[in-house]
Amino acid sequence: MSNDTARIPPLARSRVPRGVAMAGLATSMFLVVLGTAMVNLAGPAIRQGLGLSAAELSMVASSYLVALAGLLLLGGRLADVLGARRVFLAAMAVYLTASVLCALAATGPMLIAGRVGQGIGAAALMPSSFALMLSLYTSAAERTRAMGLWGVISGIGSLLGVFFGGSLTDALGWQSVFWAPLAFGVLSAIVVWCSVPPAPCRPGRFDVPGAVTITLGISALALGMITASEAGWGAPSTLISLTVGPASLVAFVLVERRSAHPLVPLDVFRKKPVVTASAVLMLIGATLASLLFFLPLYQQEVLGMSALSTGLTQAPIALMMIVGSGSAPWAARRVGPARALRAALVLLLLGLLWLVLNPTTTGFTPHLLGAFSLIGAGLGLGSVNAVTMAVHDSGEGEGGLLSALVTTAQQLGGAIGLAALAGVAIGTAGASGGIAFTTVFLGQCALVFVALALSFASAPGRDRLRAASPRP
Repeated sequence: MSNDTARIPPLARSRVPRGVAMAGLATSMFLVVLGTAMVNLAGPAIRQGLGLSAAELSMVASSYLVALAGLLLLGGRLADVLGARRVFLAAMAVYLTASVLCALAATGPMLIAGRVGQGIGAAALMPSSFALMLSLYTSAAERTRAMGLWGVISGIGSLLGVFFGGSLTDALGWQSVFWAPLAFGVLSAIVVWCSVPPAPCRPGRFDVPGAVTITLGISALALGMITASEAGWGAPSTLISLTVGPASLVAFVLVERRSAHPLVPLDVFRKKPVVTASAVLMLIGATLASLLFFLPLYQQEVLGMSALSTGLTQAPIALMMIVGSGSAPWAARRVGPARALRAALVLLLLGLLWLVLNPTTTGFTPHLLGAFSLIGAGLGLGSVNAVTMAVHDSGEGEGGLLSALVTTAQQLGGAIGLAALAGVAIGTAGASGGIAFTTVFLGQCALVFVALALSFASAPGRDRLRAASPRP
C-alpha cells in the first residue's frame, strides 16, 4: 500500500467504537491464516482424494502464494485509489467465492484455479485491512501494539487451523477445510461494512506494467523450481522459466524507476533497516511456508500420525507463535527490535536443528515438543520485530508503504522458498515419488542461518529504538 494510506480519515470520527471495527478487521486476518493452516493439514488427504503427485500438491500451495505475493502491492494501490473499505469488501467476496470453488474441485487443475482465486482475494484483502487498521490507530505507540495484536491473531488462527484442519479432514473430508472459514468471512464483511466509514477515493493510476512484471517474475521462478523436480534442472521448460523469472524481476525494477505511480518507490531501498528487514522476512517467509507445507506430510507419511493427531501435536508451534508475537513489543522496548530479531532467529534455528536431529521414528515425543516450541517462539518474535525494525524510522505517511513492502517480501519468500525446497526435496527422493524430508529441514536451517547473518547488517542504536518503542 502506498503512503496515501496514512491520510485515511481516522475512525474516531465514526460513532462506532473502534474496538468493534478492529474486531472485524482482525477477523479477516484470522480467516486468511486459519484457511492456510487448515489446507496444509489437509494436504495428504487432498493428494489422495484427487490423485495428485507430490509436485502437483506443492502447486496447490504455491499457486496461492504466487498470486498473493505478486499482487499484494497492487492490492495496496487499489485500496489507496478506490478506497480501503470498498476494496476490502470486494476482496472478501473474491476470496470467499474462490473458497467455494476449491471446495467443489473435482480435479487438481480446478483446485489450483481456486487457490489462485484465493490468493488474488487475499492480495487485496490484507493491505486494505491494514490500511483500515492504520486509520484506527494513528500514533506510533498504538500502531506498534496493534502490530503485536496482529501477530497474536495470526498465531490464534494457526492454532485453531491446525486443530480444525485435522479434525474436519478426518470427520468430513478435505473439502470441509474450504467450507468452514466462510462464516468468518461473512461476519467480518458485515462488521466492517457497519463499523468502518468509507474512505474517499484518491486520484491516481495503477502501475499495470509493474504488477504484470513482478507477478510474471515470481510465477516463472516458482514454476521453474517446481517443474525441475519432475522434468529436471536441465529441461527446456525449467530453463525457460528460470530465465524468464529473473528477467521479469529486472524489468520490474526498470519499470518502477520510470513509473509516475510505482508500486514500490525505489527510494525506500536507500534505508538500510528496510532492506535488511525485508531480506530477513523473505527468508522467514520461505521457512514458514515450506515448514507448514512439509511438516504435516512428514508427520502423517513418516511418523504415521492421523490428520487429527497431526493438528493437535502442532499446537505448540501456534501457541508459542502467540507468545512470541505478544512479547515482541516488550522485547523491542527492552533491547531494541534488531537484537530481539537476532534472538528470535537463534531460537528458530535451534528448533529446526532439533527437528533435523530428531530420533523419533513414530508418533509424537518430547523431542518434537521441544523443537516445535522453539520454532513457534522464533517465528512469532522474529516476524513482528522484523516489521518493527523496518517501520520504526518511517516518516509521515510511510508506515503503510513500508508495512506492505515487508509483508510482500515475506509472501514472496514463501512462494519462491516453498517452490525451491519442493523441487530439491522431490528431486532428491528420485523415482520413488516421495519427499526427502531431511533435505527440506536442512534447507530451512540454511535459510534461517543466512537470515541471522543478515540481521547483523543493520543495527540501529538501542537507545534510539527504545525511545521509538511504546511504553506500557
